[in-house]
Amino acid sequence: MTAADMTENQSAPSDQPGTPASEPEKTPVNWWQEVKSIILLILAVLAFHSFVAKPFYIPSESMMPVLLKGDRLVVSKFPYGWSYVSPSFHPLPFLKGRIFGRLPERGDIVIVSPQNKREDYIKRVIGLPGDIVEVRGGQVVLNGLPVRQRVLKPVRIPVDGNAPCPPAQFPGALMTDASGRSWCELPARQEILPNGKSYVTIDMGPSTLDWYGPVRVPADHVFLMGDNRDNSADSRAPLEENGLGGPVPWEAIGGRAEFITFSLDGDSSWNPLSWLHAFRSGRAGNSLRPEGVTPPK
Repeated sequence: MTAADMTENQSAPSDQPGTPASEPEKTPVNWWQEVKSIILLILAVLAFHSFVAKPFYIPSESMMPVLLKGDRLVVSKFPYGWSYVSPSFHPLPFLKGRIFGRLPERGDIVIVSPQNKREDYIKRVIGLPGDIVEVRGGQVVLNGLPVRQRVLKPVRIPVDGNAPCPPAQFPGALMTDASGRSWCELPARQEILPNGKSYVTIDMGPSTLDWYGPVRVPADHVFLMGDNRDNSADSRAPLEENGLGGPVPWEAIGGRAEFITFSLDGDSSWNPLSWLHAFRSGRAGNSLRPEGVTPPK
């Protein structure tokens, strides 16, 4: 045997039976790294909700007909800058001022946190700082001039679990068509603000909220109302009645409503097969920005 053969034999791997094969070592799970990743993900989501946009759920009928109970929508947080209510869970006490602050425009739909609660309402901006706001018999009056209105055909809203058309709120509005389908038929008006922004309101008739003011909106405050004028705890209603207690400081504005993502009719159950039928058709993607028309003279 030559020296070359001996060298080859020494370098060749052993294939004799009984020789144990080497197994790769298992790397232990770094649980701290896993927990830290989850915490960072949660913080990133909260930061996005606090500074960019957040989802919002409509829990009441105060903004009918543009918003129905069961609607899910997107609220952008940056259009007016940021304040103490910008964090998603409102952990901060009242703090004066806004970062990169800008006042909302008349007609904007905004989320607002009442002074005595840590929750969000959703209302429409009617009055700005310096405005004199009054309501006479359901007619909004800004700076001594009645806001232009136009009577529309009644709005028909399908009756479902989230829109049952209760007679206490909508007396005489429940009706059934020839096919047997139930509707909530509501009197509607188009309201056009001085800046030309328009939207549709519902007014069922005389109510205690039909008379208010006159009140001058203080500096850095806004006056808010719901589109469902007889069923909205807004700036016309006192804090003791779950209202906003007059004009609210602009720091209490948390963001601007942009569009509806989807809507649920409230008739679903725990059965997943019922979830698809619970989606209301024709609402996803609807813009919540007020329409622009020629401003009234």
